[in-house]
Amino acid sequence: MEVLMVFTMLLTLFLSFLLSLFFHFRRKNYSKRLPPGSLGLPFIGQSFDLLKALKSDKIEEWFHERIAKHGPVWKVNVLGYPTVVLNGLAANKFVYSNSDGITLANTHPPSMSRILGFKNIVELTGDDYKRVKASMVSFLKIDMLKQYVAKVDDEIQHHLQMYWHGKNEVKVQPLMKTLTFDVICSLLFGIERGPKREQLLPLFEVMLLSVLAIPINFPFSKLNRGLKARMKLVNIVEELLRQKRESVQDETNPQKDLITSFLNSHDDDNGTRMSDEEIIDNIVLVMVAGYDTTSTFLTLFIRLLANNESIYSDILREHEEISKSKSPGEALTWEDLAKMTYTWRVASEVLRLNALGVLTFRRAARDIEYEGYVIPKGWQVMLSSTVTHMDDSIFQNPTVFDPARFDKTIHPPPPPFSLVGFGGGARMCPGMEFAKMETLVLIHRLVTQFKWELFNKEEAFKRIPLPEFDQGLFVQIKPLK
Repeated sequence: MEVLMVFTMLLTLFLSFLLSLFFHFRRKNYSKRLPPGSLGLPFIGQSFDLLKALKSDKIEEWFHERIAKHGPVWKVNVLGYPTVVLNGLAANKFVYSNSDGITLANTHPPSMSRILGFKNIVELTGDDYKRVKASMVSFLKIDMLKQYVAKVDDEIQHHLQMYWHGKNEVKVQPLMKTLTFDVICSLLFGIERGPKREQLLPLFEVMLLSVLAIPINFPFSKLNRGLKARMKLVNIVEELLRQKRESVQDETNPQKDLITSFLNSHDDDNGTRMSDEEIIDNIVLVMVAGYDTTSTFLTLFIRLLANNESIYSDILREHEEISKSKSPGEALTWEDLAKMTYTWRVASEVLRLNALGVLTFRRAARDIEYEGYVIPKGWQVMLSSTVTHMDDSIFQNPTVFDPARFDKTIHPPPPPFSLVGFGGGARMCPGMEFAKMETLVLIHRLVTQFKWELFNKEEAFKRIPLPEFDQGLFVQIKPLK
């Protein structure tokens, strides 16, 4: 066993060395037309600097230091690949408009691809992408989501009853993770409350810690732990697929969830169905997108309401008006959510100031000409949403929290590709409306039932890669009724 481990380590190093040599000799052909900057050490490059900036929530400074030195386009070596970094509104438009597999491939850094799977919708192109997206959109489209508001509301009310009522203090972030995971399991995967949910959650959390690991699969490395957790999770999901197939065949027991939608999907032109690998990888992707990002966003939203009495009061006023037409405990409807316009403007500003998917990656599918430079085939392309979210030429006084900037009766809407919390263009996140629904329902139930205060208003967080509060955002809560 030890011999095999040593052989694996040596083989990984050798392959990494060959990969570095390939890119080293390849870039000589473009040396005069490559962007400025340094690739540093082979394979490792500036990966540790980037991860350190992420962890300390100084990624904006990391970008601007290099923009000041090199301009808006520069090269670096991060997460296993030589990379060209693009910045600005035009860069966002270029990346999101050309992620077609012909110019830019939707390929993650190696560790992220291995954890999420190579057949998830973000990395697929062509007919495969269209087939998987059609299946996902058919479940997450507005007409379908309208039917699920009551079920999401039920999960949220059950969560608050279990973990908030009767408590004097709670840690918000762990509870938001529990809540979003329960909503995903119930609505998207049809996994009801019980031991199966509890079995999935710890595996999933280990995987999340590995998505931006240094891509070296040594024993006991962060990536190695994540891959082992993924293998265990895949075994559970495969058994779930078997059970769902039996349910799909049983016409007396129809089920409506995302997995069932995947199993029923097929290409209209040739009847091709999603493979098990595609289904599993997209289940993992949806869990990542719906669990970690949404729970972090809700945590940041709750922190804002604790820190800003004026915003809290305005939101409470909006939700009290909605409550007047409801009996106690009555489920919310899609029509109720449509009235929460101010709440969503606040949510949009939270997303602008606290970008969750801070880094976006693509891979050059061919040699690309951009702003007079060459991006060689096979190189990574990276951009950061914070650069445009904090651009004062797009958002006046960008450091000021101002939800009115999203009020169309006061200001024109921001230009396309300037607010990219959910991506942009044809690759916009198909789960955006689902996340919006979950957010609005939770905020309604929270502000109409509780008031809360932070124990530590200066509580810091680390990005690993999403914000993780040092104490879980510890708050004191008081029921309103």
